[in-house]
Amino acid sequence: MDTETFLRPTAVIGGSLLVTLVLGWLLDVLLRRTDARHHETPLWGQLRHCRQPFQVVLCTTLLRGSYREARILPEHAFAVGRVLTLVLIASAAWLLVRIATAVVDSSYARYAAGSANDDRVRRVRTQVTLIQRVVTAVVVVVAVAAMLLTFPQMRTVGTSMLASAGVLGIVAGIAAQSSLGNLFAGLQIAFGDTVRIGDTVVVDGEWGTVEDITLTYLVVLTWDERRITMPVSYFTGKPYENWSRGGAQMTGTVFWHLDHSAPLDLMREQFQRILKEIPEWDGRYGGLAVTDTTPHTIQVRAVVTAKDASDVWTVRCEVRERLLDWLVTHHPYALPRIATSPAVPSPQPRPSAPADW
Repeated sequence: MDTETFLRPTAVIGGSLLVTLVLGWLLDVLLRRTDARHHETPLWGQLRHCRQPFQVVLCTTLLRGSYREARILPEHAFAVGRVLTLVLIASAAWLLVRIATAVVDSSYARYAAGSANDDRVRRVRTQVTLIQRVVTAVVVVVAVAAMLLTFPQMRTVGTSMLASAGVLGIVAGIAAQSSLGNLFAGLQIAFGDTVRIGDTVVVDGEWGTVEDITLTYLVVLTWDERRITMPVSYFTGKPYENWSRGGAQMTGTVFWHLDHSAPLDLMREQFQRILKEIPEWDGRYGGLAVTDTTPHTIQVRAVVTAKDASDVWTVRCEVRERLLDWLVTHHPYALPRIATSPAVPSPQPRPSAPADW
């Protein structure tokens, strides 16, 4: 191996790496300084995550344009060119995905910082999340198609596939009916504003918070930290409860079964004192009334309010526990009792009239 055969490829590769590192460093410095001057725009800080794919694209472009003159593996020039082309397409798709993610995340961050309406913020979050995933899926599909089309054999296959695209489309539509249904259901949820990330929902008897929404499935985080994964088509084809729709505030009830002699007026006063000591109570409403009666007990119902489902659960438990403890301590006679008095004897049968009358 002569000196030129070794030095020329080494110089080209080393120069490409050096230019890539320098330009990547300059780009990072420029974005960092711009971000420091414009704190109100988070886009510049988000774009710093694009440094690595940018460097890969730049280095691959430099090598792709000079590998023949540099005589890098001249006996395998075609294979080297093919590999560099594939890497360039993949890195360009990576860069586009990072740029799209930065734009979407920065737009959502600015909107969330300037909006006081939590419902709109969660709606926008759901929409931008799905938009970001759609863009990522499209870029990946186009990149894979472009990489496959670099092979001459795949071009012939592609021409043949176009001739039967109509038949294949019908067959694929029938075979992927469920997946396509979930896909369109995800788009319907995103832009129809039926359910959003962060909403409190009840599905199949399970109460939880919507943690994530994708194009095909939805994740509900339950109160006991279980995660239920459901197809998004469920939320477009079946009824469910959305406790966050129209506002997250909730109304809850607490029931007691007590004796007929329970001191209702004193209970109302103690109930109001207990509510004022519970920080989760939002102060909108709190009332106590007798809602039913039986031969042995009465049913007392308390109505409380809170800002969301989690707080209303806490208020209900606190009110139930504290008022029951107060009754046991100060008015034990008000608790339900089992009657043990003797039964009243039945009256004696009346004497029958004489037969000869």
